Amino acid sequence: MKISKSFKIYIHIILVLLISKSVLADNDFSKNIVIYEKPKAIKELKFKDLNLQEVDLTNKKGNIMILNFWATWCAPCRREMPSLEKLTHQYPEVKVYAINMEKPNKLKAQDFFKFVGVLSLDIYFDPELKLVKQFKMRGLPTSILIDKNGNEFGRIVGEIDFTGENFIKILKKRI
Repeated sequence: MKISKSFKIYIHIILVLLISKSVLADNDFSKNIVIYEKPKAIKELKFKDLNLQEVDLTNKKGNIMILNFWATWCAPCRREMPSLEKLTHQYPEVKVYAINMEKPNKLKAQDFFKFVGVLSLDIYFDPELKLVKQFKMRGLPTSILIDKNGNEFGRIVGEIDFTGENFIKILKKRI
């Protein structure tokens, strides 16, 4: 069976189009952000710090908080974590809690942060996965956005650039 010259040309054109589309694709992750019309009350907000001591933010108010759920095996988590740290430098009034969703392993989590170049974020754990159930999470990374009154005002499912224009606009409305 012989393939015609025109067929080969068509295949090459299609391949070039597909490759150029993926290379030039817009990395606008704003569609991953959901902002609620009415914030949702959070009844309980407890997890563990790096030393597995309880952190209770249930009644914490006054700051915007971001609960960022991640794992060491998660490639999108790896890509977004540096922008989350950069956000904390630009907006120190925003409190970020990077919560690892794996079995607590202090060294593995610290090595992950070193690998991605994150030096100033604290590491937290949710060993019983209570927050996963509470927030009905479906994948990683997921970030829960909490307003100054302690209510969930939105969430991000999937990877975003926390220093991107779309997210900063949302943040500035709440600060």
